[in-house]
Amino acid sequence: MKKALKLSLLPRIAIAIAAGIGIGLVAPDWLSRLCATFNEVFGQFLNFLIPLIILGFVTPAIGDIGKSAGKMLVATALLAYVATLFAGFTSYFTCNMIFPSIITADPALLSVKQESAQIAPWFTMPMPPALPVMTALVLAFLLGLGIAFTDGCVLKNGADEFRSIIAKSISKAVIPLLPFYIFGIFMNMTVSGTVATILVAFVKVIAVIFCLHIFILLFQFAVASLFNGKNPLRMLWTMMPAYFTALGTQSSAATIPVTLRQTVRMGVSEDVAGFVVPLCATIHMSGSTLKIVACALAIMLLQGLPYDAAMFANFIAMLGVTIVAAPGIPGGAIMASLGLLSGILGFSDAQNALMIALYIAMDSFGTACNVTGDGALAVIINRFFGKNINKNSIISNESANG
Repeated sequence: MKKALKLSLLPRIAIAIAAGIGIGLVAPDWLSRLCATFNEVFGQFLNFLIPLIILGFVTPAIGDIGKSAGKMLVATALLAYVATLFAGFTSYFTCNMIFPSIITADPALLSVKQESAQIAPWFTMPMPPALPVMTALVLAFLLGLGIAFTDGCVLKNGADEFRSIIAKSISKAVIPLLPFYIFGIFMNMTVSGTVATILVAFVKVIAVIFCLHIFILLFQFAVASLFNGKNPLRMLWTMMPAYFTALGTQSSAATIPVTLRQTVRMGVSEDVAGFVVPLCATIHMSGSTLKIVACALAIMLLQGLPYDAAMFANFIAMLGVTIVAAPGIPGGAIMASLGLLSGILGFSDAQNALMIALYIAMDSFGTACNVTGDGALAVIINRFFGKNINKNSIISNESANG
């Protein structure tokens, strides 16, 4: 018997959107209320999970990075964070100039919650979060630094096990149910007559983000060429196998062996590449940050929500830390950022759902941008540490994992 075809998350989301629009045109009242009930319960569960995602992934990530403390670690982490911030602010200022002329606020979308109010769920199931989002973030920093500087094995093991629990909850509960949640959102919008505005905006946003990805990669390799004197376009071409591998795997971690090989082919020493590439696979998120900022700004403009540069500066600065070590599953970065979207930008459950749908539509391109840029960062680090680093290569370990 042939093995059943298993679709990845992106086509499932696409099917959910199409089905939501199609069924929404003819949906009876009982089906609309059933979907509204599911979305209400699932949204409550997602809100409950958001602080736990932050606590579960940021804590062990900081602990793991801190234990390997050294000059090259500090330099790599700082460079990755600066690159992520640059991508975020480039996305904000570019989209802030372009989006107002191509995205018009729809009065029917001034509050997504108005849509859900038209279709009342049969019942609700409140699930208050165990911690506020910012409390979870501060606690994650405190525990992570404590693990790093006290070398506490018990606490570290507990943090690692908690991360496994949260990752399993996302992969086994949230991700499988996400298409149904997106289906309900788009069916709701179809019933309320606002889906056309959303879809037109999606196409425009995706086009702008794709162009921004190209610019960020060209800029990163242009800067890297200043440190090794090589042609930036030739270096970028060398990294293309990693780019296309990431398009298929949608995972920075799964692409490490290819990224590592291509980085060495650019002239980076094996020891530097073996250190920088695996580390940047979890801490360098230029492509993901670029997408999240652009998508958030588009939704705020579409729904007439107020914003300013200071609000997004706070959001970008926190985002660069929060999505570190996002789970190695499609959409991990956006799941880890939901708390900041709600806490800083004031997004509702329905707005977060739109963010997830828009982000997932381009998930593989963000990952590809992340891993390709890792090669540029490795070139810069190699300029300062390539000749002096101790021969503690971990390339063999990464190759074995591949």
